[in-house]
Amino acid sequence: MWRRDGERLAVDVVPFTPFLLLADPALVTAAAGLRDVQPLAGAGELRWLARFGSWSEALGARDACRTKTGIAPDLPAAPYRFFPDPVQQYLLTSGLTSFGGMRFGDVRRMALDIEVMTGESGEFPSAAREADRIVAVALADSTGFRHVVRGDRLDERALLEETTRILRERDPDAIEGHNVFRFDLEYLEARARRHGVRLTWGRDGSELRSRPARLSVAERTIGYRRYEIAGRHVIDTWMLAQLHDIGARDLPSFGLKDIARHFGVVAADRTYVDASNVARELAESPDRLMAYALDDAVETLGVGAILARPYFAQAQLLPFDYQSTVLRGSAAKVDTLLIREYLAAGRAIPTPRPVQSVGGGLTAIWQQGVGGPVLHVDVTSLYPSLMVSQRVAPASDDLGVFLERLDHLRALRVRAKGLARTAAEPEERAHQQALAQTFKILINSFYGYLAFTNGHFNDFVAADRVTAEGRRIVGSIVDRLGALGAVPIEGDTDGVYFLAPPDHAPAEDTALLEKIAAGLPDGIALELDGRHPAMFSYKMKTYALLDARGRVHLKGSGFRSRGLEPFQRRLIEEVVRLLLEGKRGDVRAVIDRWLAAFAAHQVPVRHFARTETLGDTLDAYRERVQAGLRPPSAAYELLIAAGRAGQPGDQVAYYVIGRSANVTVLEYSRLAIEWNAEGPDENVAYYQGKVMEIWERFRRFTEQEGLLPYRDESEDSTQLSLF
Repeated sequence: MWRRDGERLAVDVVPFTPFLLLADPALVTAAAGLRDVQPLAGAGELRWLARFGSWSEALGARDACRTKTGIAPDLPAAPYRFFPDPVQQYLLTSGLTSFGGMRFGDVRRMALDIEVMTGESGEFPSAAREADRIVAVALADSTGFRHVVRGDRLDERALLEETTRILRERDPDAIEGHNVFRFDLEYLEARARRHGVRLTWGRDGSELRSRPARLSVAERTIGYRRYEIAGRHVIDTWMLAQLHDIGARDLPSFGLKDIARHFGVVAADRTYVDASNVARELAESPDRLMAYALDDAVETLGVGAILARPYFAQAQLLPFDYQSTVLRGSAAKVDTLLIREYLAAGRAIPTPRPVQSVGGGLTAIWQQGVGGPVLHVDVTSLYPSLMVSQRVAPASDDLGVFLERLDHLRALRVRAKGLARTAAEPEERAHQQALAQTFKILINSFYGYLAFTNGHFNDFVAADRVTAEGRRIVGSIVDRLGALGAVPIEGDTDGVYFLAPPDHAPAEDTALLEKIAAGLPDGIALELDGRHPAMFSYKMKTYALLDARGRVHLKGSGFRSRGLEPFQRRLIEEVVRLLLEGKRGDVRAVIDRWLAAFAAHQVPVRHFARTETLGDTLDAYRERVQAGLRPPSAAYELLIAAGRAGQPGDQVAYYVIGRSANVTVLEYSRLAIEWNAEGPDENVAYYQGKVMEIWERFRRFTEQEGLLPYRDESEDSTQLSLF
């Protein structure tokens, strides 16, 4: 274990005895290295804890259990449980967590960015190609250190050795990079192997270790190689951005430059270089290329300072190391919190219950069009509040830990929010805000945990009870609004947008809230969390809000879907803004402007290229297409034709060529990097058709004034299906 105290670093060696949880101790009676088998009290199926002398012996026992039972250790039905992360095992049984007494600013963070040159024989970077090489490694740390290991002054072998020397000398606690798992570290490791260089980045002198891994982000699964560096944490800001965007859905893309601009961490004199021109820049303007690489590293450090703080706070609370708090799901974090409490009490752990159906939250739309001013009332932490007030908890939680932890986290969040408001120092305020955000994430994960397939204490009946009660409560709020003369517009899981009763004044908001809340169960609190001059209610869970500062907030996948080309999202935002501002007569002029821009080839490729994220490897894609399990995809076919490697999580940008609006995209598409501004070949008719689809979708709102009762678009056969 490494401990930082200012500039001083200390290392301790502590005893560690890995373990397995078992339903039957006979599964390991003949296992090598077995220290002891302890009984655990309680009704849980996993009522035996077997300890082993070494990690390799514990792995052998796990494999023996798999052989005897025929069930893999990660399946819910397995009569044994093995946690494959030794750090998690140690923290589970020791009760320790990371970063005790530290603030985020105490962590020495180093950002890393590499620039590579592609040989003449290849269009895309490939570490396996001899002609390709690393031409710069930019390093920037949180103490102000800035340096570029330059490939114009060192050969690649010396560059790798110098990078290792500097990293060990600067001794960071965390290494950050943008897409560092899926590009930088893989590339560095492959080139080091080619030159016989050992990347001894571990604090104990060990080399990088890696293994295949997958990260679930909403409905997508991203494949990557997970790197481990002894005594250090690897944090990927590209993954942090993916996780941030699940809830916020406000990032223009997942590219570093766009994210840095979004969060306002771009230097005023930032250097930009076309990534396809690295070789030319190296030959003609090497200083400019090195400045570009360093700016990338500095921006990565800035993005990490914003997005990584909640995960640092989680590492102070959970039995995971810092790196794992980013890479593990919220439900898994709740699971390990409960397991830690049970192991500390010497209690048996239940096995996950079989999956059952669970009803969802209330979603409804009653009015469509533009109206205002609009208020939003919601139940503060609806599901957690219901679970606490009505004592809804897993049936298998004999110790009552679930609600105890939930209560504790809610109290901690209230305290952190209060301290954030009163903090005098920016660092303390940021620390408390990160804590409050972390507690909020974990609190909201407790409901999802009830329906978590692999949760040891899951309870689908309890989850269904929570959603049913949630629907009832939000439904009662809607009824109450109607009785008070308000006009409900849209409802979601825990709140309702509505027009206030006639003659209602903002000064009366508190009194109105009290009237709406009348009759709600104890423990259920309402808040008015928004007042907007105008709202555009478009369809279920898709709407837009105009705030008091004139900003437009688009909500819902219909407006923000990454399946839309960028120009469609920009056009939708322009149209929606005009509708919200009462300028519906100006919408057609915007449509005509975009039609003319496409006709004149004035739209840059980045605005009309479609970007898709791969969900399969190329081999898996081919197999699924051949088996008839999925249709062919332009993104995959273009990669295959270009001879480019691809893996789950990679993004591919392409555009449509040809002359007819009715072309088949699969046959008439090219990679975006092939587009040439001097000879543009995008399909003008096709993209103008996309513009007209948006006009047809919004035209009736340019002819409608105010709100009207919602009409289901699926009943109107003349409507196009853009969304």
